[in-house]
Amino acid sequence: MTDTSTTPPPPAAVGTPISPADLERAARVVGAVSHAFSRKVVGQTGLRDTLLIALITGGHVLLESVPGLAKTTAAATLAQSVEASFTRIQCTPDLLPSDITGTQIYDAQKSTFVTQLGPVHSNFVLLDEINRSSAKTQSAMLEAMQERQTSIGGTVYPLPRPFLVLATQNPIEQEGTYQLPEAQLDRFLLKEVLDYPSPAEEAEVIRRIEAGVYDEQQVDAPTGVSLEDVVWLQDLAKRVYVDASIVNYIVQLIYVTRHPQQYIPGSLADYVQFGASPRASIAFMQAARALALLHGRDYVIPEDVKHLRHGVLRHRVILGYEATADDVAPETIIDAVFASVQTP
Repeated sequence: MTDTSTTPPPPAAVGTPISPADLERAARVVGAVSHAFSRKVVGQTGLRDTLLIALITGGHVLLESVPGLAKTTAAATLAQSVEASFTRIQCTPDLLPSDITGTQIYDAQKSTFVTQLGPVHSNFVLLDEINRSSAKTQSAMLEAMQERQTSIGGTVYPLPRPFLVLATQNPIEQEGTYQLPEAQLDRFLLKEVLDYPSPAEEAEVIRRIEAGVYDEQQVDAPTGVSLEDVVWLQDLAKRVYVDASIVNYIVQLIYVTRHPQQYIPGSLADYVQFGASPRASIAFMQAARALALLHGRDYVIPEDVKHLRHGVLRHRVILGYEATADDVAPETIIDAVFASVQTP
């Protein structure tokens, strides 16, 4: 476990080489959080890695799956493992922006308005079924996700650090839902698509339920990871080395998504309506640095970028209705894009 008896030293300047001691400490922090996650969530290694990357980068995650695949449990477990505040917001069509960000309430005794902060003012915020809220309510999250602040009554209220939004959406039930605008989709660092557990994993879930692992009265052993450790880890990730060849590789990949007709087969290129924005390049840089730390490295390799290709691009490469009609998945287009660019 991480030693939190002393205050963490101030972060070194961005660009300062990472010492072996820093890598060792990062491994202890990540290992403690990963162990706590695995104790509650069976399988779902892709979800675990995605949440760890989001934790290290401070980015937001969009989770897509059918109900019952432990999305809420995963988010709550992640928050508990780092002693962070956690709130869950159930999105519905009648949810108002003030229900998320907060509002001003009149105090008759003092004859003045008092600001009541909303549930978004937490370290970890779970927006359950985000596509069930109206476009106006969804837009209320844009300022919080991008600027890390909310505006209530003309006053700006900063959000705590770390701040992480985990949003879920159900792909199989579309009645009473609203499509997420592209501007908001672009603000999610990664999009993870969850699949059903294997028979062995599902049997293990049942065994853990019978053993009382998920009982509310059961107190989990502390991980020894604090919010200060998470902030230190986020600052450390900014010092992971990224070679110029990796940067050029990322930029070329994003360029291909905008001009697919010139690089990938025409039968696939015709499905692409819009390519990825510069936020995709930034997301690749941030997520690749975090993935390098997860693997105990202080430098990024091309395989890091390839490993993240679906999570970074599946919600940023916009396909036309023909792709839906022909059952062409975004991952197919993304793989074609990566196949067209030479690996450095």
